[in-house]
Amino acid sequence: MAESSPTIYFGFGSNLWLDQMRTRCPTSTYLGVARLNDYKWIINDRGYANVVSSPSANSSEKKYAHTVFGLVYALLPTDESRLDRNEGVPHAYTKEYLPCDFWASKDGTPIDVNDSPTETGKKMLVYIDRKRITDDKPKEEYVYRMNRGIDDAIKMGVPEAYVKEVMRRFIPAEDEVESRKSLEEKARRQAGEFVDEGHVNGFYGEPADSDWDLHVNATDIWTAICMCVLGSSAKPKL
Repeated sequence: MAESSPTIYFGFGSNLWLDQMRTRCPTSTYLGVARLNDYKWIINDRGYANVVSSPSANSSEKKYAHTVFGLVYALLPTDESRLDRNEGVPHAYTKEYLPCDFWASKDGTPIDVNDSPTETGKKMLVYIDRKRITDDKPKEEYVYRMNRGIDDAIKMGVPEAYVKEVMRRFIPAEDEVESRKSLEEKARRQAGEFVDEGHVNGFYGEPADSDWDLHVNATDIWTAICMCVLGSSAKPKL
């Protein structure tokens, strides 16, 4: 039986952090840098990174107004499944294959995006949220992870000017953020096994159990009624 071809994945948020990717997807391979055109990078109303369709309008706009840079990884099926869970598919993000310009790295060395791309229009897996496309503030622990990712992205060849123009609108630099041990510990837990704090349509890092929620609510209501009618010492039977 032939082995499945690896999925080529475009990471634009906290998965810019190479250590996070090694933790989440231990058999993934770093390939290089890519650019997604006619999209813009934001922090959405969940408090996490997203890319939003943004076709170029005119040449007078800022250089990176309609551009998203990311790091590229090859994913085996097991790692892709792990990443699906961490990204909250299909509640928080959905999976699409979008054309990107790609600069291949030689043995993990930095690239120069001023050189011609190795490939143009290469289809890559992008986790995207088409519903929540409003600018908002990032989750506090997410700022820590994004700063780790920004450091790695710049080292690998993502333009520092792009980071300053686009990402720093949402993600304050490290020296602007109060450093707290508890925050760092939480960020590292999230890097390993993400639990969503945006509470999107039942996604909390694990599937929602609506039957259990209904049972708990019914129990609480029945207990309250019995205590009012019979006194606080009453022990209702359900």
